[in-house]
Amino acid sequence: MTRRIVVIGGGENAEHDVSLATATAVAGALLSSGFDVDELTIGRDGMWRRGADALGARAGRSLAAALGVIERADVVFPAVHGPSGEDGTLAALCALAHTPMVGSGLRAGAIGMDKWATKLVAEAVGIHTAPGRTVAAAEIADIEFETDVVVKPASAGSSFGVALARDASQLRDALRCAARFDDRILIEDVVPGREIDVAVIREADGRRWASPPLEVQADGLFDTQSKYDGSARFCVPADIGDADRAALTGAALRMFDALGCAGVARIDFFLTGHGPVLNEVNTMPGMAAESQVPRMFAAAGLPYDRFVARLVDSAVVPGPAGRGPSVRP
Repeated sequence: MTRRIVVIGGGENAEHDVSLATATAVAGALLSSGFDVDELTIGRDGMWRRGADALGARAGRSLAAALGVIERADVVFPAVHGPSGEDGTLAALCALAHTPMVGSGLRAGAIGMDKWATKLVAEAVGIHTAPGRTVAAAEIADIEFETDVVVKPASAGSSFGVALARDASQLRDALRCAARFDDRILIEDVVPGREIDVAVIREADGRRWASPPLEVQADGLFDTQSKYDGSARFCVPADIGDADRAALTGAALRMFDALGCAGVARIDFFLTGHGPVLNEVNTMPGMAAESQVPRMFAAAGLPYDRFVARLVDSAVVPGPAGRGPSVRP
C-alpha cells in the first residue's frame, strides 16, 4: 500500500523561504519515489495552508484543521528550519497526534536549536567549543568592547544575525543585528580553522553512520549572504587526513548520540591544529538537493531520492526520550 507522507514547510521565522525550498525539494523526491504526498505550509502569519487553500480564518482554527491532515498521515516530514519548527515544536505536535515523524524529537530539537545549551552538552562529552558567553538583548548597551569575536543569536539558523566584530563599532552593530532574531545573544571568540561539516543519519534499524566530511570555503565569514548567493564553495569529501577525518566523525557521532538525535543532523566544526571545535548542530538541516547534507550523502553513494526515502523509513512517533515506537500505536 502506498504510504501517505505529509510534508510541512514555511514557518514563522526568518528561515521561511529556506524551509519552503527544502519542503518543495523533499516533496518532489518523495513523489518521484512513488509516495502519496500532501503538502502543508505554515505562513509567516501563522496561518496553515494545504496547497493553495487556507485552512481556517485564524491561526488557531487553521492549526486545528492541519491536525486533521497530520493525524491521517503515515509519516510527517517537518521541513521547517528554525524556531517554531526545528526547535522541537513540530515534534511535540506529532507526538501529541501519535503520528510518526522524520527527524529528532522535542528534546534534541530544543537543545540543538539553543547554541549555548549545545555547547554545554558538547563540553560534557569531551568536545571542544569556542570560549564564549551569553548576554540578554536588553543589556547590549552595557557590553564592553571585545575584539575578534563572533556574535550570533542564541537560537536561530541559516546564519541569520551572525556577524564578525573586530572593533567597538562592529560589535555594537552586530549586537543590534543579533537582537532582531533572539532575546539571548552568544558572543564567542573567533576560532581560526577550516570549516568542516559532517552529517549523521540514523537508519530504520537504529544503525547510525556519518557522511564524508564537507569543507565550506568562503571569503570571510560564512554568513547568510555567502550561504545562499553561491559565493561559498563546498568541497566533498574534504581534503583532510585520516586522523582528522576519524576525529571529526567520532565527534559528530558523539554529539548526535548525546543530544538524542534521530533522522539526520548536520554537525558543524572548525578543524584546528588541536582537533575539531564544535560550531553548531542542525537537527533539520537544509535539504534541497544542492544543500550540504544531500551533497555529503551523494558522495557516500546515496542519491537524493533514496536519501529522502530512507529518512521516511526511519520515522518514529516522537516520545518523551525523543524517540518512540517505529509504528503507529
